[in-house]
Amino acid sequence: MRRTVSSTHRLRALATSVAATAALTAPLVLGAVPAHAAAGDDWLHVSGNKIVDEAGKEVWLTGTNWFGFNASERVFHGLWSGNITTITKGMADRGINTVRVPISTQLLLEWKAGTFLKPNVNTYANPELEGLNSLQIFDHWLTLCEKYGIKVFLDVHSAEADNAGHVYPVWWKGAITTEDVYAGWEWVAERYKTNDTIIGADVKNEPHGTPGATERAKWDGSSDKDNFKHFAQTAGRRILAINPHWLIFVEGIEVYPKPGVPWTSTGLTDYYGTWWGGNLRGVKDFPIDLGANQDQLVYSPHDYGPLVFDQPWFQGTWDRTTLERDVWDPNWLYLHKQNTAPLLIGEWGGFMDGGRNEKWMTALRDLIVERRLSHTFWVLNPNSGDTGGLLNHDWTTWDEPKYALLKPSLWQDGGKFVSLDHTVRLGGAGSTTGKSLAEVGGQPGDGTAPTVPANLAVGTPSTTSVPLTWSPSTDAGSGVAGYEVYRGTTLVGTTTSTAFTVTGLTADTSYSFTVRAKDVAGNVSAASTMVTTRTAVGGTADTVAPTAPTGLEAGTGTTTSIPLRWTPSTDNVAVTGYDVYRAGTLVGSSTTPSWTATGLAAGTSYVFTVVAKDAAGNRSASSSALTAYTAPDVATGSCAVTYAANSWSSGFTGSIRITNTGTTALTGWTLGFGFADGQTVTQGWSAAFTQTGSSVTATGLAWNSTLAPGASTEIGFNGSHTGTNTAPRAFTVNGAACTVR
Repeated sequence: MRRTVSSTHRLRALATSVAATAALTAPLVLGAVPAHAAAGDDWLHVSGNKIVDEAGKEVWLTGTNWFGFNASERVFHGLWSGNITTITKGMADRGINTVRVPISTQLLLEWKAGTFLKPNVNTYANPELEGLNSLQIFDHWLTLCEKYGIKVFLDVHSAEADNAGHVYPVWWKGAITTEDVYAGWEWVAERYKTNDTIIGADVKNEPHGTPGATERAKWDGSSDKDNFKHFAQTAGRRILAINPHWLIFVEGIEVYPKPGVPWTSTGLTDYYGTWWGGNLRGVKDFPIDLGANQDQLVYSPHDYGPLVFDQPWFQGTWDRTTLERDVWDPNWLYLHKQNTAPLLIGEWGGFMDGGRNEKWMTALRDLIVERRLSHTFWVLNPNSGDTGGLLNHDWTTWDEPKYALLKPSLWQDGGKFVSLDHTVRLGGAGSTTGKSLAEVGGQPGDGTAPTVPANLAVGTPSTTSVPLTWSPSTDAGSGVAGYEVYRGTTLVGTTTSTAFTVTGLTADTSYSFTVRAKDVAGNVSAASTMVTTRTAVGGTADTVAPTAPTGLEAGTGTTTSIPLRWTPSTDNVAVTGYDVYRAGTLVGSSTTPSWTATGLAAGTSYVFTVVAKDAAGNRSASSSALTAYTAPDVATGSCAVTYAANSWSSGFTGSIRITNTGTTALTGWTLGFGFADGQTVTQGWSAAFTQTGSSVTATGLAWNSTLAPGASTEIGFNGSHTGTNTAPRAFTVNGAACTVR
């Protein structure tokens, strides 16, 4: 979960499953620490802004998160239907060389004490886990990671074992004290200090809090209880005193005071705000000091897109340039650019919406590739309510479009995925898709540049711009990541497509352009053949832009279209037309102050802006952004429901996604449905479930009972059946029928 000082509170809904309600009556034997190939072979440390192995070779941590051990189940989610070996091998085969594992301090203390809750595991799907407690399951999984070349680091996601525990702003809670957090970390560091499958510790997930809050995380030079810098530094030193080889990952906070503002200020405008865990501005004033082990420090920000929360920087026209300038640079990227320390982006990811969220993901992915930033994508789990996962809800198949977006940011060398293990290929012995670290000859990436872009051509120039197109390059190694466009010898832009428009030019002037291709590993091709062209004649050299369009509003939309209109702009000569943008992408043009967006999805929100232009090529500032909605696709209700179930012998797990397809917020929802075969709900999560006969109702909880237009929440339950488990065929929300998807 993450938010800013001005955001509406919103939870990342981690759908959960059933857990036993009481500990086993007698402590279970911990079991031996799992063995590994060779102690100390794969330990990592840092050099400048890079993570390197013991020989000083740069490595690239490129992975994902898999949650569940942090939650009430105290074991990976998905083991109620998916197989732990199949899932782990699948990650390795697809290039995941690192997994960040959320846990809780409560779980570590339970493990330390040798007291366990019964894990929620379907042993029909996971016979290898029969009879194992949660710690033994974790140790078994570590042996799988070693077998398939995956490295692991732990993340204390919350103090208590709670599916929404990350919402609490600090590292202590209730009976869990700060000293308990230190003790939990010390215990786990001692237990695994000779096992280099675990390479580090993220000391606390997303510390946050806003000005004036009763409990919040700050960052300064004090030893105050709520100073996250002091806590992280102390935790890091205590861990490293036991295992000096672990990497220490330190996240940011939520807000940081502007110059001269004390932490006692309660003024919202007195602070810089960003995502939970994403604000590392304080490092420049109060850097983490790990003493003799400073070369184990990695800063680890989080970043998310507009579908998690529509931050101010996603309003109006925005792109990678504005994100880097206004958000990433001041909050955390400066640490990489100034060679202060390496970065590992611990959480980033989201739904593939074909629009603004996907645009943000692509922009951050490109930054990760170009800067070779380590990262762990959020998330493997499909039951992450505001992001979805790499796996589909069957816990077997992958979301292929999302994986295709992620794949260029996974470490590849010569077309093969690279393990952080010096002897084990990613994917295991005999893998044909992976290689070991020892098989990589130099630094991350291949050494062969892409082919030179061909057929560079010029479109019709305006007085101030020149459109360029070219044929795509190829790369047999790590793959083409994008293109650099040069005016003469000056780099004027980058793009991942094979088209680019150079702007800001002078009328009636000759310009020459070339293009170079670059690959994932950072290799750059030779320049394309140069093209020369001349901008259009400007006549009287009109340089005055039209006024920005005002009064942008939407008419009555259909399920697939939204009519737009606005107040005409004015110009010193004449306005010749308008360009309409959806989520920052040009989608249409008009010579009149109106335009209709078509080809849209029903019950969906869209953000539009309009720019006016004149004959000389001058362009106005963008209009104010307008959020508009298409009509829902069902007349009887403004809701849609997606249902999925995984069954075994006499039980099953059900997952339900509820989407508000209306144009107003859905408040205080109650879902209704019925079973046809006598199924019984035994336990539910993310909603209050009741059942009378075959009829089931599920009522939203405080944190998810309001759904904005276009928003979704995911709920779930465990149930029993007698051999037949037919899915419900109809659903209602507040008595109105929903579309079943």
